[in-house]
Amino acid sequence: MIKIAPSILSADFSNLIVDIKKVEDAGCDMLHIDVMDGHFVPNITLGPPVIKSLKGKTTMPFDVHLMIENPDKYIKDFVEAGADIITVHSEASIHLHRTIQYIKSFNVKAGVSLNPSTSLNTIEYVLDDLDMVLIMTVNPGFGGQDFIPAMVKKIEDLRNMIERRNLNIDIQVDGGIKPSNIHLVTDVGANVIVAGSAIFNSDNIAQTVVDLRNNASK
Repeated sequence: MIKIAPSILSADFSNLIVDIKKVEDAGCDMLHIDVMDGHFVPNITLGPPVIKSLKGKTTMPFDVHLMIENPDKYIKDFVEAGADIITVHSEASIHLHRTIQYIKSFNVKAGVSLNPSTSLNTIEYVLDDLDMVLIMTVNPGFGGQDFIPAMVKKIEDLRNMIERRNLNIDIQVDGGIKPSNIHLVTDVGANVIVAGSAIFNSDNIAQTVVDLRNNASK
């Protein structure tokens, strides 16, 4: 089953609750929250206080994507703010296994994200401990970028790796996904789709979500 996770990076921050309500009413499955520190990626977004302020305003789970250096220092803060899933970057985690175990010690789900040029080999020995793997289909830092076609094979290779080990892990993709290309990633195994500008910049959010689901199943 395909899950749609709109990224609030593309929402109107002056009207955030209204925008979140729109995607919830459109039937989206979780809220993707991009956290950027200006160091690991060249952009700064938001922190735990904003996430905490949103808790209780929606029934969608909070899918928190930490694009930050030293994520271990802040995991507890994001859990306390209301994160249901925390995804860290393999490139930012010196002791990745320890970081994953730390996230799970708070009884929240753990994910690992890979930048486009990062090999799947970096997660081979932690795969059994993960709830989700996020394949970046753009270079992280800014919304509205074009999808990188070479990531299709990477998603397929990840799916094969998961199936060979008979694991139950979500494959999430983030970057440049829209109704016209969603089939490229779902056909090869992605089942959690992050879409930012495609949803929030749409004239009809509900219809765009329907189009994403319909085109994913073709």
